[in-house]
Amino acid sequence: MVVETLAVVCLAGGILAWGARGKSSRMFAPSVWRGPKSRRAIALTFDDGPSESTRELLDVLDEFGIKATFFQCGFHARRLRSAAAEVARRGHEIGNHGDTHQALYLHSAGFILGQLERAQISIQEATGTVPRLFRPPFGVRWPGLAAAQHKLGLTGVMWTAIARDWMLTADQIVARMSNTARPGAILCFHDGRELAMRPDIKPTIEAIRRLVPVWIEQGYEFLTVSELTGQQPG
Repeated sequence: MVVETLAVVCLAGGILAWGARGKSSRMFAPSVWRGPKSRRAIALTFDDGPSESTRELLDVLDEFGIKATFFQCGFHARRLRSAAAEVARRGHEIGNHGDTHQALYLHSAGFILGQLERAQISIQEATGTVPRLFRPPFGVRWPGLAAAQHKLGLTGVMWTAIARDWMLTADQIVARMSNTARPGAILCFHDGRELAMRPDIKPTIEAIRRLVPVWIEQGYEFLTVSELTGQQPG
């Protein structure tokens, strides 16, 4: 009986974990994690910004004529309004990444709505853009998120591959991500480091500078998440 109970608990825990973290899971909120495989295109996404170095990353993207999707934190949009606005001014798509980058798990529906709502207001005030996409901090969804997304008109976005660039060198990021481009892939990088001020994102910038020519050589075009997945842009 004890063994059976433990088995049930483990099974339930596994289902809960997959529902919260599984990139293709829709258990707690609808989301997309890739676009159609029929088009040789990928989407670059950047989380946790804006930061003091976001403009340097934008310059690199401009060099290649690439548009990306930036999931901004409300905290940073308030702190660095001009940097947040610059992302929109240069034609990139802007999504919501929560207000203070707090994980949503084990929190109430009211807490979740507050995180999304405050970020939505701050991002709109800074950029003049109403986000239509949401990426949960740490990629964790939770009960209550579906209602919050619906109320704010947000589509959840996970990723096909994540760079882990907050903890790796440029060489390691390139090694990790160089073979992740597939038709329809959504690739996750970071132009901030959670709530850190003046974070060092040089490894991310250098990795992007080296990876993009490889993907261009492989024949990929670069789209925003909305373009890639067919979502209605805001």
